[in-house]
Amino acid sequence: MKIWVDADACPGVIKEILYRAADRTKVLVTLVANQSLDIPASHHIKFLQVSQGFDVADNEIVKRMDSGDLVVTSDIPLAADVIEKNGIALSPRGELYTANNIKARLNMRDFMETLRASGVNTGGPPALNQGDRKAFANHLDQILTRYSKQT
Repeated sequence: MKIWVDADACPGVIKEILYRAADRTKVLVTLVANQSLDIPASHHIKFLQVSQGFDVADNEIVKRMDSGDLVVTSDIPLAADVIEKNGIALSPRGELYTANNIKARLNMRDFMETLRASGVNTGGPPALNQGDRKAFANHLDQILTRYSKQT
């Protein structure tokens, strides 16, 4: 298993959790972004810079990931692509995307996009809070524990 991070929009506190998990479990974490990132020196943490452009990082993640890999993203269409390739998709807020819930998430995303396009101010997501960080860390730990039992 490898962990791929849609890093352009991933909060710093979530990256820190991933860095610690990479070193603890020896699972490779690759951050993919279209801008330069500072990452800690580690054999288990890598950075892949992609060119600027719409969905370039997302497309690169989907191209490189394998079945069973974990992708950390808040991008619903990317999560759907990950699930389609039999990967695991986890949001930085700790929401595990699954085949059972991804279609509803896509529909809600499209609905909100339609509202915004018609001029409705839908506001943004609330700030990441302690509960979100805990939910993310818990789901990450569960996924990594399942993986370690398989190897």
